Amino acid sequence: MFPHPLTPELSLALLEPRHAEPLFRAVDQNRAHLRQWLPWLDLTESSADTLAFIHRTRQQLAENNGFQTAILYRGEIVGMVGHHGIEWSHRSTSLGYWLAEGAQGRGLVTTACRAYIGHAFGELGLNRVEVRAAAENRKSRAVAERLGFTQEGVIRDAEWLYDRFVDHAVYGLLAREWRGGS
Repeated sequence: MFPHPLTPELSLALLEPRHAEPLFRAVDQNRAHLRQWLPWLDLTESSADTLAFIHRTRQQLAENNGFQTAILYRGEIVGMVGHHGIEWSHRSTSLGYWLAEGAQGRGLVTTACRAYIGHAFGELGLNRVEVRAAAENRKSRAVAERLGFTQEGVIRDAEWLYDRFVDHAVYGLLAREWRGGS
């Protein structure tokens, strides 16, 4: 199943220890860009921190609680997509994703999320997929909207982002609504 090709130039790869350095480089080179919307940048200050994260993702997979993948474009790590966890009793999950600034505008995250959603509803038998994005993060919200998610509301002051609270737009998609994201 992995690496999982999505297009001739785009694939998903389960994170492995060998990805620690290139993943750290991708984060580090995009630190200012990612810091606008993601709260975990201060936890990733070295490839050792990234390796520890990779070990946690392997544990997540072993516990059948979802998985994390690198987004590879032309063989280079340009981002990530993954489950925040799976609520098996409710048959639901939420997705998180990020992409390097220079890789934006090519539909890479939309294509990667489409694969995750198809897997969630098909192979995993889940009923609901959720995406939360900072209310002002138009690019992240546009991914959910392109894939047919419904905005269900806004959670005020949902997340502390370094020096301020940000609201989250909450999007949901149900299995019965999924039509492949086209």
